[in-house]
Amino acid sequence: MASYRDALRMLILFAADRLHKKPAALALEDLDRDLVLAFLDELEEKRNNCVATRNARLAAIRSFFHHVAAADPASFGVAQRVLSIPIKRAHTEVTHHLTKAEVDTLIAAPDPKTPRGRRDRAFLLFLARTGARVSEATGVNANDLQLERSHPQVLLRGKGRRDRVVPIPKDLARALTTLLGERGITHHEPRPIFVGARNERLTRLERPISCGVRRPRPCLSGQPWPTSPYRRTSSGTPSP
Repeated sequence: MASYRDALRMLILFAADRLHKKPAALALEDLDRDLVLAFLDELEEKRNNCVATRNARLAAIRSFFHHVAAADPASFGVAQRVLSIPIKRAHTEVTHHLTKAEVDTLIAAPDPKTPRGRRDRAFLLFLARTGARVSEATGVNANDLQLERSHPQVLLRGKGRRDRVVPIPKDLARALTTLLGERGITHHEPRPIFVGARNERLTRLERPISCGVRRPRPCLSGQPWPTSPYRRTSSGTPSP
């Protein structure tokens, strides 16, 4: 709601400045297709907004004019012309995977001398070795693990109830066994593996490395801190 409000506020201020009117003196007819297009162009050219932001502003404006078209038939023509403005296509950057050295750098970043650091290391190791989404990793319970098998595995609950069983390499199995041992959890308890400061299930808002780790952020070949590429790294990395 806040983003929709901000988009309409910016449009009204833009229209008032462009038409030399006070915001309260504007009429709906002033907010025509040409003015909206000029507003969208200014977002990109003067405010340096990306295409995604431009499209988000347009979505808010379109939502408003959908309401106008339904509530005020006399303004249907204005609304229809604004609603015909297409979403702008954006160039999608190619997502690259991390190298093994970069993954190892990330995994080694948390401080192993602290409980949080050991949890963070196990969490990053889990993501790297299983290829799980963050939501899938945080949703794993101890009874989803089968660490006592000759070939350990874990049950991941994906989007749309798409569950899958993923093998666990030896280094991850050792890290999980240590983590469960520290928390006094057996393999068959329906309790979350990764928890936060209040002993509740870890959430996406609690960032593993940056929370409580005072080490410098690791450098990955001069590249910025990765997000989605981490998941695209091979989950079949050999381990001792």
